[in-house]
Parts: sequence; structure tokens; C-alpha cells
Amino acid sequence: MAPRPPWRAVLAGTAVAALGLTALSPVSAFAADTTYEAENATIFEGAVESNHAGYSGTGFVNFDNVAGSYVEYSVNAAQAGTHTLTFRYANGTTANRPVKLTVDGGDKGTLDFPGTGAWTTWKTVTTTVQLTAGVNKVRTTATTANGGPNADKLTDTFTAPVDSEPPTPPSNLKASNILPTAATFTWTAATDNVGVVRYEINRGGNVLKTVDGNTTTATVDNLTPNTAYDISVGAFDAAGNPSQQSNVVTFTTPPSNDTSPPTVPGNLRTTGVTANSVSLAWDASTDNSGTIAGYDVYQGTAKVATTTSLSTTVTGLTPNTSYTFTVKARDPDGNSSAASNAVTAKTAATGGGGIPEYDRDIAKVDLGWSVDFLPNGNALVTERDRFEILLVTPSGQKTTLGKVPGAVTTSGEGGLLGLAISPHWTSDHAIYLYHTASGDNRIVKMTYDGTTLSSTSTPVLTGIAKNRYHNGGRIKFGPDGKLYATVGDAKNSDNAQNKSSLNGKILRLNPDGSAPSDNPFYATGGNARYVWSYGHRNPQGLAWDSRGQLWAAEFGESSQDELNLIQKGGNFGWPSCEGTIGSCSGFIAPKKTWPTSQAGPSGVEIVNDWIYIAGVTGQQLFATQINAAGTGVGTVSALFSGRWGRLRSVTKTPDGGLWLTSTNNDKNGGTPSVLDNVIVRLKFPGGFRLTSSAFADNATIPDKYTCAGDGTAGRDPSPPLAWSAAEGAKGYAVVFADVANGGNKLHWAIWDIPAAATSLPEALGAGYTVPGQGGAKQKAMGSGANAQQYFGPCPGGSSHPYTFTLHALNTATVPGLTSSSTMAQIESAIQGASAATVKLRGKSSAAA
Repeated sequence: MAPRPPWRAVLAGTAVAALGLTALSPVSAFAADTTYEAENATIFEGAVESNHAGYSGTGFVNFDNVAGSYVEYSVNAAQAGTHTLTFRYANGTTANRPVKLTVDGGDKGTLDFPGTGAWTTWKTVTTTVQLTAGVNKVRTTATTANGGPNADKLTDTFTAPVDSEPPTPPSNLKASNILPTAATFTWTAATDNVGVVRYEINRGGNVLKTVDGNTTTATVDNLTPNTAYDISVGAFDAAGNPSQQSNVVTFTTPPSNDTSPPTVPGNLRTTGVTANSVSLAWDASTDNSGTIAGYDVYQGTAKVATTTSLSTTVTGLTPNTSYTFTVKARDPDGNSSAASNAVTAKTAATGGGGIPEYDRDIAKVDLGWSVDFLPNGNALVTERDRFEILLVTPSGQKTTLGKVPGAVTTSGEGGLLGLAISPHWTSDHAIYLYHTASGDNRIVKMTYDGTTLSSTSTPVLTGIAKNRYHNGGRIKFGPDGKLYATVGDAKNSDNAQNKSSLNGKILRLNPDGSAPSDNPFYATGGNARYVWSYGHRNPQGLAWDSRGQLWAAEFGESSQDELNLIQKGGNFGWPSCEGTIGSCSGFIAPKKTWPTSQAGPSGVEIVNDWIYIAGVTGQQLFATQINAAGTGVGTVSALFSGRWGRLRSVTKTPDGGLWLTSTNNDKNGGTPSVLDNVIVRLKFPGGFRLTSSAFADNATIPDKYTCAGDGTAGRDPSPPLAWSAAEGAKGYAVVFADVANGGNKLHWAIWDIPAAATSLPEALGAGYTVPGQGGAKQKAMGSGANAQQYFGPCPGGSSHPYTFTLHALNTATVPGLTSSSTMAQIESAIQGASAATVKLRGKSSAAA
């Protein structure tokens, strides 16, 4: 696919004629420069010379050393308005040589021309003036006996006014003559303060056809038989401003008279097995219609997956058991091929890797767009088109807490979207939401104290452009305590490269809505202060790995969807580059791409450096492991293909699983009256997890393991800990920390635990080398003897949160550590050797 240039660039060239458009006077912000050589101007008491190098043109003007000598330029302005005049000059003396500036005889003040150090050193002086359309007499007259400087040239720069007014939405869209592969659309024209230059006919947020601004009827002839469509039209002006979308028309194309089935899928093969899953791949089928609607995967006679991809992973299998699979292809008319070759695979005896399996249904909801968990294990869920926040317990009990004030629909992809619970929720009770409002998309803050949701919201960041499509909307707090937000381009692809726009970006902000001073473009000011990365089309997924690296998923236009490893200040290429297609030189390449028909990546989660991506279009969950270097990903497994339809979010749970949400019927405003979508829980059989027999996750740490046990801080008995083995781990480490108020006060660490170990006993002995633990080392926050044994909680009377973080190490011993290393150095070294992490949380109100 050729790259899509910005439309203002298209309109400036021959593509105007190719589209049948009429070129308009420029109205978007651009600078037009015209240069006037001094030697061609009117000269009074001065001479054209060329004896000092570095001039432009054929020479320069040497003013006579008298007051009143002048150079007068005839500046021909194409448009009236504010013009910037730049004078290039040299002054080899140390004295200033000021000149009086006049335009058509009108006094415009005095310009200083200080010394440049040499007559061959050329510099510029700039001023702004008002010019009329046509020829303007711009005169520079010497005001002292020294005369003026050596004058080389004058450059006139005119910046046209910015047209920021979008067209009105096209209206009254209708579909007619609906055939298996074509339909005709008519609409009432949009209006604009300057003029409409083109219309885009969209299916969802993707462009099917573009026509010029004088056309209000068009036939789209690349449709698929027997397929549901939702179509709208948007208008654009010459400045690239998009209208809001027209009304949506929905229809299903009729079947064709095709009765020929596709060819049989070839070379069905096994690409991987775990104890609970088998991954399959096959070669593509072909069909006389040119389209394959999907593939059905069979386990024996039972259909176990439906997908548009050429691979899938079947989960929920029994360890050490053989299974036989086949695949059939379907065309749009429902004709199925014969079964592929059969393949038999035997699951492994142990080990689940990172492949989850279905655990249980949690609840039915409308369009559950985002999920985040409270410290007590309950979840808050946003319902996109109801504008409601739900409280959902792990057992599935639902409570509607209330609506978000000011949230509105776009009858498309807007509404109540992202949700992020404050990392300091226990003290501030703040929750953050991304929603569409009457005039924009915005991030707001509300409060929820565990019982009551506030009835008002406080704006945190406003002015994010909205459209029916491409609103982005995911928000999450990062490891740095900052709030990150994905923002779509709002159907104006130029926004993505414009750092003054909040759209087409990943933003980073402080919880109070201010911009962090270490953001990459903070010094630029304005909206650019919030930009963390740019060149995005419609990103909707955010998650951080064990190294603290940010990963994001992004919807493509018509070629490729993307998984990106985000870089601070990075440019990811849209609209010049889509995935790896287009003019991609100089942009950051994605780490994984999919055909847009197979993925539609929305929510992203990372657990133990496995990335999980909820696929909307592909109707499947993708799973892949980050490589050991943290620079890319391995083989991607496609899970639960077709099982729950369009998957929107995936969120790790406090109890070691994943919650997955679906948003079917969401393309045309949803169906708020029907609870036809699900939240399901996934589990990790034999997965990497940390537990203690002394207390449950997020429960109170018993006093015997705290300073309350003996009334003295330090040298406390450690709690018993146990974990399931991490695949490929060469050793383990545990870091214990006080994390109150988003902090990380390091209490104790133990590392170089042997790879064969899966537990630590209660009350470990004292010493840098831990007695009886195979050479494991330990260090605590205290001094003297208190630095040689577990240092338990002692917060001093308030309920504090703590975490035990278990690291699966990629080396048997953590390098660079000694008994003199600080706790911070120890944690940093452990993190550097860590391949995966899992946490066990605890609370304590112990006091000495």
C-alpha cells in the first residue's frame, strides 16, 4: 500500500487534478518566502559591489557613508496581512548602523544593524510589518553619517491565517442498489467556511472510498457478499479539518450465487504445545470469490475455534494427552471446504508457559470497555454507551455506582472509555476516566470511597479532539506514578505528526493534569508538553514490562495493526507509515504487525513478561513472550478464537488471573438495553505465583512477622513463602518493600535462591549467606545485626501496604553484589537479572 500523504500536500500538487478537485486559495497555516536581492532594488547614495565573499545573488549594496542613503525594495505581496521581513547584512565595524524602515512612505520604526565582526560575516535582522496585496515599497534609510550596513537581500515571509473551522457533518446518508459486492450511497453536502474538498466513505473507522468535494453520490464496488456493514461519510476542507461523521446506515449484502467451496487448507501442523494447549497453523485456502470469510478448527467432530487468521491455539486441554485436529475454510456465502489433513499432538506432562485457559464467567455487561482493580480485589468497570461505572466483585456481584457526568456518545467509538484507579486510592479515593464530552474528549477525576461515587467530576485534561472514530481512550498509571493516555487522530491523520495537537499521541501527565517537566517536548510549550510519543493512528492498549518499558497496541487503517515498544519522544510514523508499509524510513518500527482483518488490537496486559492483547476485529486474545533482551517478542499464539466475539480489554487480577471483556454490537452505538457482553476470568494452570501459608494476598501480615512480635524493629522471623516454578528460571530472588503512598521503601531482599527451590521456610536464619538455603544471600534495611536478617513491617500505627516481589532470574547468581551493597543497589541488580516477577501483597498496622 502506498503511503497516504497529508491532504494539504496532495492538494498542492497534480493530485488535485487527478481527484477532479478545484484548487482553492491556501487557508491552512503555511509560510511562503520570496527573496529580493539588494543589487536589484532602487539605490540612492550607494553602490553595488562584490568585493566581500559570502553574498547571495550577484553582489551586495554598499551604502554611502551619509545619513539619508537608502535601498528600496519592491515587495510584491500575494496576500495582505502580517509579513515577516528578514534583512541579510554585513557590518565589519564595531558601530551600530541603524536604518529607518518605511513601507509605502509609512514609518515602521528603526532597525539596528550591529557589527558582525567582519565584512565577510553575514547575519540577519528580522521585523514584522503589515503589507497590502500587490507591490509595497519597502525602504531602509541610513540615519547616521556612517550610512547603512552592506545589504545583501530581503526575504519576505507570509504566514497564511489558520483555518481551524471544520465542515459541518454530511447528512441524510442513504444506501441503495445493494448488491453482493457493491452499494450506492448518497448524502446531503456538508458546508464549510472556505470549501469542502473531499468526502471519505467509511466502514467503521476505515476508509472504503474517497471522492471530491463536489460529489454527493458514489458507488463502492469492493464489498463482500453476505456481510454486515455500517457506513458513514465524513467531509474534509483544504486545511485538513475533518467534519463529524454523517448518520450511519447499516445493511447486509446479499449472498451471491456462488456455490463453489474454497480449496482445502493445506499443511495443517502443530507449532507448539504446553500442558494445557496446542498451537496450530495452516496454509491459506483460495476461493473463486477472492475472499475467505474464516477458518473453523475442529477437535475431532467438535468445533473449537473460528478465526480469520492462519493460526490458533486451542486451550483447556489435559496434560499428557493426545488430541487430533482438522481445519475447514469458509467463503462469504457459507460454502465450506473439505477438512484439511488431520494432525495429532500430545500435550506436555507439566508446565503451562504463559498460555491461560478459561476459568469462569464473571458477569454480563453492556460494553465493558475498561477494568481496574481496587486494593480489596473488587473491580471498577466502565460501560461505554451507558456512561456508567460498575463495581464487580470476583464472584460476579454487580453494583451500578453511577453515571459519569457530561459523557456522551459519538454513535461510534466514543463514550465512556478508559479507567485508572489512583495508586494512592486508599488515601485520595481518586479514579480517573477518559470520556467523550459535548465538544471534546477529556480526562476527568471523580472520587469513590468504597461506598459512594461522587456526582461531579473534575477536568484533568480537556481539548482532545473527538470524532465518531479514532478516539483512543486507554489510560493507565505507569511505574513512575504518571498517568498515560492513548489518543487517536480523530479522523485527521495530520494530527499525528503535529506535536501541537493532543491527538494521534500517547500522552503523559501528572495526576493533577499538569505536564511533567521531564516530558520530551516540555520546553516547546502548549500541548506538546504532554506528548510522550507521536505518529499514532488509534492506539488503545498500554502496559509495562518487568524492565519498566512501555508497550502499546494500535489499530491500522487498511494494511497492518501494530504492537509497539514505546520510546520517549519517539515518532511511530502515521500517516506516512502504517506498520511496515509506506514511507517508513526514519520512524520507529513496530515489534509485531498483523493484517487489519485479523487483529484489531485494543487492551494490552503484561504478566511475567508475557504480553496479552485483546483483539477486536480478530475476535481472539493474542499471547506472546518478550524476549530475554526486552527488545522484541517471540511467536504469537491466538487464543479463544471466536469464542466471545470482539475482545476489548484484558486486565491482570490481584488473585493471579486475567479478566477479559467483550464489546460486541459496539460499532453503531451499541445496545445499552441488552446485556449481551461478558467479563470472563482466565487462569494460568501451574503458573508462576507467590503465596504464603501464613496470610492470603492483600490480607494482614500476622504480627509475629512484624515488629509487634517482639516490640523491636528489625530481626523479625520471616513468613513462609512458596511459589510455582517459572519456566527456564536459573534462580530466584525476593524483595520485600513498604509501598505506602506509591513509595518503595526497601526492607529486605534475598537472592541467589537455587533454581530447584520452590519455597522458603519460616524464620530464616541470620547472616549475609542464609543458613541452609543453598548459598542464597540476604540483606536488610537496618545496620549491624539488623542488616543480616529479615526486617518486618513496623509502620507505626497506620495500615500500610507491603509487597513481596518474587523474581525469576536469568542467571544463577546476581552479579556485582557484596555484603556492602545498599538496598537500592541490590534491588537494581536483581531487576537487571529478572526474567519475570510476581507479587504477594500484605498489610500491617504493627508498631514497636
